[in-house]
Amino acid sequence: MLIVLITTVDILAPPHIHLGPLLIVAPALTASFAGARGTAAVALLAIAALTVIGLARDGLTTANHQTQLGAQAVVSALIVGLRVLRDRHERELARVRTVSEAAQRVLLRPLPERIGPLRLASVYLAAEAEAQVGGDLYAAARTATGTRLLVGDVRGKGLSSLGDAALLLGAFRAAAHLHAELPDLAAYLDGSVSWDLAQLAEQKRISSGGGGEEAGESFITAVLLDIPDDGTEVRLIDCGHPPPLRLCPGGPVALTARRPAPPLGLGELAPARYEVEAYPFGPGDRLLIYTDGVIEARDAQRRFYPLSERIAAWYGEQPAALLQHLRVDLLNHVGGHLDDDAAMVVVDRCP
Repeated sequence: MLIVLITTVDILAPPHIHLGPLLIVAPALTASFAGARGTAAVALLAIAALTVIGLARDGLTTANHQTQLGAQAVVSALIVGLRVLRDRHERELARVRTVSEAAQRVLLRPLPERIGPLRLASVYLAAEAEAQVGGDLYAAARTATGTRLLVGDVRGKGLSSLGDAALLLGAFRAAAHLHAELPDLAAYLDGSVSWDLAQLAEQKRISSGGGGEEAGESFITAVLLDIPDDGTEVRLIDCGHPPPLRLCPGGPVALTARRPAPPLGLGELAPARYEVEAYPFGPGDRLLIYTDGVIEARDAQRRFYPLSERIAAWYGEQPAALLQHLRVDLLNHVGGHLDDDAAMVVVDRCP
């Protein structure tokens, strides 16, 4: 329609008015929403329309029309070429997202909606737009007497921290049901992470000629929870992680560890015996476990996200609905983009 309009007006306009060069707008606009083939087709139509204008007015032998046709062809070719590059970039981005989603399904398996007497829900928000998974992690495992949960946060964000997250998740899934006591499990996880980070740091030092990253510069904050099936409490070990929130009618209560342990991977700082803290968690109670990407999210005025205040409004919602409200509210708070990965897990003990 635009090509027909410009062509008609140019033919009917006085001889000293030339609107033919405006035809380049047609392929330029088409490139914003159509693919390379559609853009090329419109570009050819625009060149054909410019030819018709030349035939209807002074003919194609004048220097003016020949210059217009040449410029139209060159600019059209440039527009089509840029559209081809954009299509290629979009295909590559789609492949990256496909691989990222596959990695998420393999690495960060969705938590079951029901495990033992517990109902679970989780949400993950990656800081990097091209990634669906990063350095935050969560996992659940059944034992002979209850359920164990792990929520952690690798130093760093996005795909660069994926390897450390995979290491901890693999170690937890392999050992969660083998260690009867939670301190033994925490010690095993710290040993696995410390050994792997030390090996990685050594490889970096060798490859960089001695200037690699020290092992102590990498670590994983984590909270381990043990929830017996027949009990009315939750036992946890906090390794430098934000404390879980117990959601109550009167407002959330932070389960702050009195003797927190250092993050996993700092083996030389680990205590000789991890201390287990116990808190009430009976039928009908609810826990929210999260990573620091939630509470450290800032709005345009650099104000932190007020998790404890916001969550009170959706206390009575089902776990999945509660997390959906939090997800939308958190993204609204930061203007749609997080600076760090964020993960949240809700745990209900069914009546």
